[in-house]
Amino acid sequence: MTRTSEQPAKAAFDLGQGPGRLLVWLYGVFTVAAASRSIVQMILDFGRAPLAYVLSAVAAVVYAFITYSLVRGGPAARKAALVCCGAELAGVLVVGTWTLVAPSAFPDATVWSDYGMGYLFIPVILPVTAMMWLRRAPSNAGRTGEADPSGV
Repeated sequence: MTRTSEQPAKAAFDLGQGPGRLLVWLYGVFTVAAASRSIVQMILDFGRAPLAYVLSAVAAVVYAFITYSLVRGGPAARKAALVCCGAELAGVLVVGTWTLVAPSAFPDATVWSDYGMGYLFIPVILPVTAMMWLRRAPSNAGRTGEADPSGV
């Protein structure tokens, strides 16, 4: 009988389905891109632009956590992803503005430089899109073991 009560919950909104699947894919690609870029830059020439390279590594960690949260699903993961997307958007806006106001502070670009211009502005569009998608998800999305609404 336990399996019967789990079936309606599995039919609920899943963060990794539909457009959410595209978000998972994009965040996965950006995780690899930002991590690869920062690792290579830190190994080859860390002294040249340490702030830029560390910020790219931070972006990679944020992207990885959001990817994991989207794949995991559930209300706790949804809330964590929303918080991280907000932090990501704040980071893009702060770093993007910083690179325009004080370009000498960034001798090399980060993933978030110029609001993600080097990545077709996807770094500024992606968190907004993800937050819209995550806010659309019901608070019980992806939960299993919830009581069957029919009372069985």
